[in-house]
Formats: sequence, C-alpha cells, structure tokens
Amino acid sequence: MTTTFKNPPIGPASRLVNGILSIQPLAKFAKHQARQMMIDRAEKMGVPWRSHANTLLQRDWSPEFQQVNKSDLAYPEYYLRSFHAYDNGNLSWQAAVEVEVAALAVHAKIWPDAGVAGDDRLRQSYHDVLQQVLPEPPKAILDLGCSVGLSTNTMQQIYPDATMVGVDLSPYFLAIAAYNTNQKSSHNPPTWVHAPAEATGLPDHSFDLVSLCLVCHELPQEATRNIFEEARRLLRPNGHLAVMDMNPKSEVFAKMPPYILTLLKSTEPYLDQYFTLDLVETFKSAGFHTPTIVCNSPRHHTAIAKVNG
Repeated sequence: MTTTFKNPPIGPASRLVNGILSIQPLAKFAKHQARQMMIDRAEKMGVPWRSHANTLLQRDWSPEFQQVNKSDLAYPEYYLRSFHAYDNGNLSWQAAVEVEVAALAVHAKIWPDAGVAGDDRLRQSYHDVLQQVLPEPPKAILDLGCSVGLSTNTMQQIYPDATMVGVDLSPYFLAIAAYNTNQKSSHNPPTWVHAPAEATGLPDHSFDLVSLCLVCHELPQEATRNIFEEARRLLRPNGHLAVMDMNPKSEVFAKMPPYILTLLKSTEPYLDQYFTLDLVETFKSAGFHTPTIVCNSPRHHTAIAKVNG
C-alpha cells in the first residue's frame, strides 16, 4: 500500500513527555528505567545480557578498531547526543557490545508469540518486502547505518552473490562488525566503512540498492534528507532506496501509555522529528519516485522507491 499523507503533528501526550524530559533529574531517571527494563526483559527470555556484554568488554578490540577507525573523521553534532541511555551515544564500547542483546529485547514483543525470535522475524519481514518489490536481485548493496552488521549480514544471506558494503559512524560498532566477519568463512564478506551516511565518500552510481534498516528514527529530519540525497548520488540508474523503520501511524504508538512513551523518548532524542517527517515528500525531493510503503510488522513499515529519471 502506498501512502501520500503527512504524519500528524506532535500530540498532547508527546508534549507532556517532552516537558518531563526537559527536567534533567527526571530525564536521567527515565533513561535508567528504560535501560533496566530492556535488560530485565532480555534476561527473563533467557538472553544473558550482562554476561554477554561483560565477556565482550574484556576482549582487546584494538586490532579491529584500528582496522575500521578513521581517526580524522568529524562527527556531526546530532550524533554526539546521548542515545539509548548511553551518555556517549553510539561512541562507546558499552553501547557496541550491547547492540545484539538489545535488539533481541526491543523486538521481542512485536508479535505476541515471537519472544527472542522477534528480531529475526522483523528482519525477515523486511527482506520479504524487498524480494516482492524489487524487480531483480541487486548486485551491489549499501547498508547505511549498519551498526554491528546485523542488518548487513542478514541482507547478505538473501543476496549471497551481491557485493555488500556497510557504513556506520561508530568505529566501536564497526569493530564488532569486522570481528564477526573475521570469525566467519564467507566467499563474499562485507566491506566496512567508517563514514557519515550523508557523506560516505563512496563513488557515484556504484550500488543497485541502498538500505536504511532501523536508522531514520535516530536522525533529525535534516540528516534524513541529506542521507536520501546521498543515496540518490550513489545509486545506479533504476536503483532503489529502501527504508525499514517504525511506523508512526501504527496503533501501537498511538495507544502507548504515557509512562512507556516517556521511557522510549528518553532514549530516542529525535523521535518527534521522525514521527512528523513527511516520508513520501522526503523521497520525492531527493530524486526518487513516490515510494511503495508496506506495513511489515504491527509497529514497522518498509518504504521502497526507485531513482527518478
């Protein structure tokens, strides 16, 4: 289903939450509670959050970090804010070693019967839409905001012969992605690039598919627009941009209790900007056709559009 209407303005519940989070002691408490809730959820499902993170933190990551880190990289201001209850956002080992277990916890309740398999099911639902909408398998794929490579590696599984490149701003995340790649025997391993998604430095017209998986809700609107324009530059004729993320029109978010909304927004500083983004117009203004938008979970949708012209 293709949608063309704008997202609604920020509602009274969100404005109330914003007021609460503007008070620093309350914001700090909310972040702590949100983090604790995710850890407890994961460990109740049998995911060893603390022991997994501690094991990874004890490892010497210097070889992988030096392999991926671009030391002279200038980070955009929006990336330096607190994210996901980490004071340093994505620029820390603590955040990096907890990505995988956090994904399991966050996506466990998307479907009532999913549990720990919810994350795999969500990614598969995205891939199902790609395979239905794309006219042919892409030969070169760029995963923007690839984090520790969860989205990149699962994409590689459905397109095993494609050249895969993952781009992320966090060298900590990319170090873990590189480590995971080094542990696997693959005939076609991904390449990891430390760069901003809006200025990758990669060659023009070098990809058939650019994917943003669970990225845009972590961005201010200006950054999203710039990234879409960068994707347009990088795509070959007839190439596609695909975005899978939260669906702002989902009833799950509309009916979310204020307490839970406070916890969510305490860890997602750009959620209001994402929920009020005109996604269709953002695609079109960046040089794409009107996107096809498909709901791929009760909370998420996938938007796919072909390069215009």
